[in-house]
Order: sequence, then C-alpha cells, then structure tokens
Amino acid sequence: MVKAAAEAGTTDIVATPHANLQYKFQPELIAERIAELELAAGESPRIHRGCDFHLAFDNIQDAVAHPEKYSINHKNYLLVEFSDLTIFPTTTSIFDQLLSVGLIPVITHPERNLLLQMRLPQLQGWVEMGCLIQVTGQSLLGRFGNRAKAFSDVLMKHGLVHFVASDAHDEVHRPPSLMEAREYVADKYGAAVAQRLLVDNPRCTLTGDPLPVVPEVVAAPKKWYQFWG
Repeated sequence: MVKAAAEAGTTDIVATPHANLQYKFQPELIAERIAELELAAGESPRIHRGCDFHLAFDNIQDAVAHPEKYSINHKNYLLVEFSDLTIFPTTTSIFDQLLSVGLIPVITHPERNLLLQMRLPQLQGWVEMGCLIQVTGQSLLGRFGNRAKAFSDVLMKHGLVHFVASDAHDEVHRPPSLMEAREYVADKYGAAVAQRLLVDNPRCTLTGDPLPVVPEVVAAPKKWYQFWG
C-alpha cells in the first residue's frame, strides 16, 4: 500500500489506527510499526503518526491532559471519528475542551455517517467554532454510495471541507491513491481548491501551522431535510 501511494504521487501518509474502547492507543508500538514500514518500503512516502480518535470519556480526559499524544505528528490537529450509532448531546462542549488545550478537532468522513448526514447545521456550527472537516476521496467518486457522494458535494458547496483523504484500508477496495479524487475536485471546484484540500492543508497538519485559507461557510437552510429525496 505504501508503494502504491508513492506511485500515485503521495509524499506523506498519516497512519491512523483507532483509539477507542476496543483498541488501546499505544504510541510506542505505533512508532515500532512505522519503523518497520519505513524499513520495508523505503523513505518515500514519509509516514507520520496519528490516530482515529473516538470521543470516549477516558480518551477525552487523556487528550486534554496530554494534547500531543493523539494528534497528528505530535502537533495540534486531532482526527475525530464519530460513532455510527449516536451523537453525544455534549459534543459541542467536548470540542470546546479540546480546543481550549490547543487541539483542533478534524471531523473525519461525516459524509459516510448516516447521523451526521442529517446534521448539516450542526456540522456548520462546529466549523464556525474552530473544528475542521475531512472527507474521503472515494466518497467524492461515489464509491461509498450515492448518499455519501451527495453529502460530500453538499459539504463542499457549503465551504465545510478542509481536507480530502484516502482513508486507505487495503490495496483493492480502499486503496491509498488520491489521484482520481484530486482530478475530480480540480474539475468540479477548481485547481486551487484541489491544491488546498489535498496538498496545502494536509501539510499544515504535519507542521502544526494554521490553514493558509479557510473558505467562507455558506449557511445551511434553517429547515434541513434529507437532500436525497
């Protein structure tokens, strides 16, 4: 997968094992695995540490106490994955806690979450308070179904997408290449947007710098209905 990513033009990968109630997050073990990958695949692409952070109580308390433990490349961007079963009513307060210690929550693949698909105004509110949103490249291409594709484009049109990622899991069904996704974004939204979402903004997560350009959020309608009819 690392070699396939390099062949597709990827220069950097953030490895994101889950950090949840089922999988204990072990930074030392992750460092060992990354070293093994680099030894097997070479120095390109570069592999950085991160995780898919779940909003469990113990996770939240630990992240507030140790902000760099779970963040991308030990900086200040934190990938947050929501449950498919529930959205906590205290989520806004949780994000406030994370932001207060310098962590910037990056909400991952909301377009693939049926609950978040029906919460566009809430997503907009989280972005306005300082959170960011990442969509999966294959969602934009329709490979996670029509709903995921449609909501990806809704998020794009409302200025709510800050990153496009591979969320790669294997070589066949969820491969690491982002080439097609970049071409799609460039064709539909412009080359500058593609450059921002797939190159410039991801680079900031590695350095800890603020995003160079943050698009203006286009307000969602007061009455938000399922857009797929």
